[in-house]
Amino acid sequence: MTAATAALKKPLGLTGEMYRRAFLDSLAKLNPRLMMRNPVMFVVEVGSVLTTALWIQALIGTGEAPAWYIGFVSLWLWFTVLFANFSEALAEGRGKAQAEGLRRARRETLAKRLKEPRHGAAFESVPSTELKKGDAFLVDAGDAIAADGEVIEGIASVDESAITGESAPVIRESGGDRSAVTGGTRVLSDWLVVRLTAEPGGGFLDRMIKLIEGARRQKTPNEIALNILLAAFTIIFLVVCVTLLPFSLFSVQVAGHGAPVTVTVLVALLVCLIPTTIGGLLAAIGIAGMDRMIRHNVIATSGRAVEAAGDVDVLLLDKTGTVTLGNRMATEFTPAPGVAKERLADAAQLASLADETPEGRSIAVLAKEQYGLRGREVREIAAHFVPFSAQTRMSGADIQADNPAFRRIIRKGASEAIRAFVEAEGGTFPPAVLQTVQDVSRAGGTPLVVAENSEVLGVIYLKDIVKGGIKERFAQLRLMGIRTVMITGDNQLTATAIAAEAGVDDFLAEAKPEDKLRLIREYQQGGRLVAMTGDGTNDAPALAQADVAVAMNTGTQSAREAANMIDLDSNPTKLMEIVEIGKQLLMTRGTLTTFSIANDVAKYFAIIPAAFATTYPALNALNIMKLASPESAILSAVIFNALIIVALIPIALRGVKYRPVSAVQLLRRHLLIYGFGGLVAPFLGIKLIDMLMAAFGWA
Repeated sequence: MTAATAALKKPLGLTGEMYRRAFLDSLAKLNPRLMMRNPVMFVVEVGSVLTTALWIQALIGTGEAPAWYIGFVSLWLWFTVLFANFSEALAEGRGKAQAEGLRRARRETLAKRLKEPRHGAAFESVPSTELKKGDAFLVDAGDAIAADGEVIEGIASVDESAITGESAPVIRESGGDRSAVTGGTRVLSDWLVVRLTAEPGGGFLDRMIKLIEGARRQKTPNEIALNILLAAFTIIFLVVCVTLLPFSLFSVQVAGHGAPVTVTVLVALLVCLIPTTIGGLLAAIGIAGMDRMIRHNVIATSGRAVEAAGDVDVLLLDKTGTVTLGNRMATEFTPAPGVAKERLADAAQLASLADETPEGRSIAVLAKEQYGLRGREVREIAAHFVPFSAQTRMSGADIQADNPAFRRIIRKGASEAIRAFVEAEGGTFPPAVLQTVQDVSRAGGTPLVVAENSEVLGVIYLKDIVKGGIKERFAQLRLMGIRTVMITGDNQLTATAIAAEAGVDDFLAEAKPEDKLRLIREYQQGGRLVAMTGDGTNDAPALAQADVAVAMNTGTQSAREAANMIDLDSNPTKLMEIVEIGKQLLMTRGTLTTFSIANDVAKYFAIIPAAFATTYPALNALNIMKLASPESAILSAVIFNALIIVALIPIALRGVKYRPVSAVQLLRRHLLIYGFGGLVAPFLGIKLIDMLMAAFGWA
């Protein structure tokens, strides 16, 4: 694992250097222009400035209260602001440490810029920073890939450990779904001609660094809505506290006794009653959510994408590699009536000679093992190979197609596609073969039908295995109200068997790119949020349409550009983890908001009696905590209000523990823990601080 990948996957360990940098950053964030982005904490800062001015006035002349008392209130109000800034700076600091690791991985390299975009053309060596979008460059074995691009010629093994952390090399080639390459990776064998797809400074590593540092972090819709709500609460309490001063003066005049409330007390009351806890932690929660995604080797283009993952209620999952293990293996040849097994095996092997997929190789191996058929040289048989496509849903080989006497047009593929091919050639599809196809499909296998010219030769049985534990994971997602939909190119019978075994809620069989796009739009029109994964160019339209679109890092450039998340591990099952991380972000924000609003209740019982009991002695009945004195009550509330932010920073950064339960159970649990806990904790905390102050003679 490289330094860059280690930086990405580093757990929550916080170093002394991070704490020191966060402390300095929290001081820099006191700039009013920065503080205005957070209305709640900006009001606290204004209150801190006001009480500081009152403290200075008390020091040099007659103040509204003892200087030590105003000074302590002012000090803890500043601590409240600093602690809120510190939580955000600490979350950002961890991202900066990861970004530094990526910078060490990124270095300027020489690129062989081609004068013509083809192998063998003349080239010139230039620094990678001089490359422009659209330039073509050559990468030989041992060379580092200078910048992000698309392979336009060649095939090579590439070491991508600097990005993914995986030491095993991967194959990159022109065309297909494995043509995208990333700057900073290294070619281990052969050569590639790459066309640059990003402007200087806009490469994948550069984007990762900017995203991790939060330079382009924007508030998500839910975060904006919550900020508006918190600002509304702040304005309401601000109006209330401002009107309390003339009300107190009038009450003292009418009652003929008591003392009017001081500005210091009003500022303390305002700060304790507005939702400072969630206001101080809100930014840290959002940054930490993106950070958790990064530590799972997923790069999100914005916090909006992470949040959307938490709101997703439909998951579109590819069958192969996600629901099943992939790598379907040929296990049996079943010939059509009147066809010898050897002839079927021979045709199946010929159709698979150029098929480098695990399925294609397994067909060739099965033919060799069962019937002793040796692999043939492609040149010897003068064959033109037809690759598989999503539209035709079959592949094969044309052997001596120009000679009618020896012409062999061999195809293997889905039964419907082969039926259409055979009928177009003037043949018929035997009922016995159709029955075999249905039997294989009912058993959960994938049938491939083989035909030669106008004759159907038989069926290849490909066995697909459902991943262990996947049914339980789908059951957990169902508890959370998430609908799972399996996408497969298999026929209806095969898809039905696999879907039943895996426990998905629905499936789309014989899926083409346009079918995926149509399905996503149908769900979205019904008010659903849809998440899906993809890696190919044909997935790009659906990825662009999905609310949460996760592209595989091994996929094409168009897929990566259409997505709003990129999985560096290229693991299709990561989509379920992404949804869980998004839900954890929303849960953390919700629970801490509940706690913040609930803990304001105790502060009423601490500050209101202390502020107005001299005018209205009956208010002493509200002093249920039996606080030592009015000064101690107000100071204890202000100190608790500051310290609770510090106490909750670990939860904001780590996130509330995710549990796959229903929304009703989740709400009940969080109201019990964070609602009731937020109600009780301040009573205990304020009373404890009051007792400590009394013990030291400060009450």
